[in-house]
Amino acid sequence: MFVLIRGAGDIASGAAIRLHRSGIAVVMTDTARPTAIRRTVSFSGAVISGSQRVEDVTARLAKSPEEALEMTARGDIAVLVDEGCGCLDALRPDALVDAILAKRNLGTRMDMAPAVVGVGPGFTAGEDCHAVVETMRGHTLGRVYYEGSALPNTAVPGLIGGYAGERVLRAPADGVFRQVLDIGAKVEAGDVAAYVGGVPMVCTIGGVLRGILADGTPVFKGMKAGDVDPRGNVEHCYTVSDKALAVGGGVLEAVLRLSGALNGGAGRWKTR
Repeated sequence: MFVLIRGAGDIASGAAIRLHRSGIAVVMTDTARPTAIRRTVSFSGAVISGSQRVEDVTARLAKSPEEALEMTARGDIAVLVDEGCGCLDALRPDALVDAILAKRNLGTRMDMAPAVVGVGPGFTAGEDCHAVVETMRGHTLGRVYYEGSALPNTAVPGLIGGYAGERVLRAPADGVFRQVLDIGAKVEAGDVAAYVGGVPMVCTIGGVLRGILADGTPVFKGMKAGDVDPRGNVEHCYTVSDKALAVGGGVLEAVLRLSGALNGGAGRWKTR
């Protein structure tokens, strides 16, 4: 079986790892300038460096759909720079997963693959996809909806270590992001993590810098640009999060169920 994932940030990468470890070939797509915050656990890093390893799984940048398929045959995840999903006809995936997490649908349709899964708000099962996976932290995180939609975006980050919105660092101005601290750095409230046009981006709580945009990234004021984990465990910066694994489990369930793999292949979906 072969799955195409739109997006290669940390949540999409958690889903890719769940699928890959289950023996499913995975190709991911992303933009030429990825904006993933948790760069140490996002396969989007392959766009910049040519390859990215997260835990025991490696993703490599492919220059064409054909090269991407060759990479999956060798046991790696492939990443294509393809924001508009132009590779679809060449790849013909058994399932497509939209894990861009834009909080809205950026063009995914139910006819793009035999099984189409939307991740997070912005999708409706039965309209633009066959299933939706919940991304809201709480009791329903990772749950799969085969009818309806995920919970609406509240614009409030999930609670971690007793903090919600305080965890998120946002660009203080429009301009080019200039990183000061790196992922894994221990921080205190008041520490400067980056500058934009000379304006400091200041941490509001103490902990460990779990994510931050890459130096040189164009940003707009208020754009999410960093993440402080108040639990302070540096190892968490380099392993897939509980949320990404939960969402990834939901994606795996949806892909297998829609493909008919959970009932011996008797479903209406083709497998490769």
